Amino acid sequence: MASKALILIEGHRSIGPLYVRAAQRRGLNPITMSTDPTQYDYLAAEGVEAVQVNTNDLDAMKSVYSRLKLTHDIAGLTGFSGLDESVYVTVGKLCRHFGLPGPDPASIKQCHDKFTQRQLLEDAGLPIPDYRVATNATEVESAVAEIGLPVVIKPVVGSGSSGVQMCRTVDEVAEHTRHLLGGGHMWQARPRILVEEFAQGQYLTADMMGGCLVGIGTGYFGPPPHFVYREYSYPALLSNDESARIADVSLSCLRALGLGWGPANIEFRWTKRGPVVIEVNPRLAGTPDPELIQLAYGVDLVDEHIKLVIGEECDLRARHSRTASARFLVPDRDGMLEVIEGAGRAAALPGVAEVKMYVHPNTPIVRKGDYRDLIGHVIAASPTRDQTAALLQQAVNLVSWTITPFGPKGG
Repeated sequence: MASKALILIEGHRSIGPLYVRAAQRRGLNPITMSTDPTQYDYLAAEGVEAVQVNTNDLDAMKSVYSRLKLTHDIAGLTGFSGLDESVYVTVGKLCRHFGLPGPDPASIKQCHDKFTQRQLLEDAGLPIPDYRVATNATEVESAVAEIGLPVVIKPVVGSGSSGVQMCRTVDEVAEHTRHLLGGGHMWQARPRILVEEFAQGQYLTADMMGGCLVGIGTGYFGPPPHFVYREYSYPALLSNDESARIADVSLSCLRALGLGWGPANIEFRWTKRGPVVIEVNPRLAGTPDPELIQLAYGVDLVDEHIKLVIGEECDLRARHSRTASARFLVPDRDGMLEVIEGAGRAAALPGVAEVKMYVHPNTPIVRKGDYRDLIGHVIAASPTRDQTAALLQQAVNLVSWTITPFGPKGG
């Protein structure tokens, strides 16, 4: 009998291994299809079968899938990637073509275009920031004049806060626009910039699966003008009424965007007018969100997503109620990362679920103002919010690193 296989399109440094292990626990053989499998270290480390194929070529993908079907009983197909979210569209197209459970590729595609997403949410009457789209510096300047400062300026397509910046003055607007248009951002097509009102308020995130709300988390960022994550916690401290409003708006977002199948992650700011939708991501959030949700509620979102992918029903009922938090480790300077100390001692503390470093010693650190600035995280969980906060701080205090500034060029 051919082994049952789960096809994974491309990979991801943090969430990829979670899918591989969850598939293996279910007795599935994970097979990764990637343009360059060597970029995902965990494939070799976990002994995962990989097939090299141009994942931007849909016909080539269909051909490889058909070939794999001859030797494997394929249970399902899904995928993920870093900044190239077109992978999710490809997943949807392949699932449709081969009659597998999966997302609607048209819904995924329109969701990835932040301007189109804004239009659809606005048409549905959902609360969003005021926004404009621009293709050059003059249009950006005009949009800012109409919306009013401060504004958030970001590429229409992208993720990981890449190219996203809050601008509080006209000079900051001009500088960031020059950065984006002058080669500071890799455009997949012609440049399109989203200019939007800065929604002031608590940051919240709603994690959905198959049209059901699983949990609401909260987080905060480092100092502006960038949006570099500092901490995440589940559950968010909200009243029953506030939670109900987030749930109602979240479900309305899914309906407006045609995202009733599979995972979604919705970002909010709680402003003076209540919850304002910042962005709807038609996918599972990256780590450490899935780990935090499992610690807080006892729900394994990766495993539940795999259940949907292979045609089974998922079970999203909470098994327990705890507080889980993650603190991100962020360097305060550029230079050569020489030493990392204390991670093992921090991980050994009771209640600390994970201490993970994303980089190794002798790594050059050049901050970009986005997800690439993060060098690790610490996760802790306990029955109470205060206990988790104290435990997290204790663990973070044990982790230290040394960064030596770069010497003068040519010196």
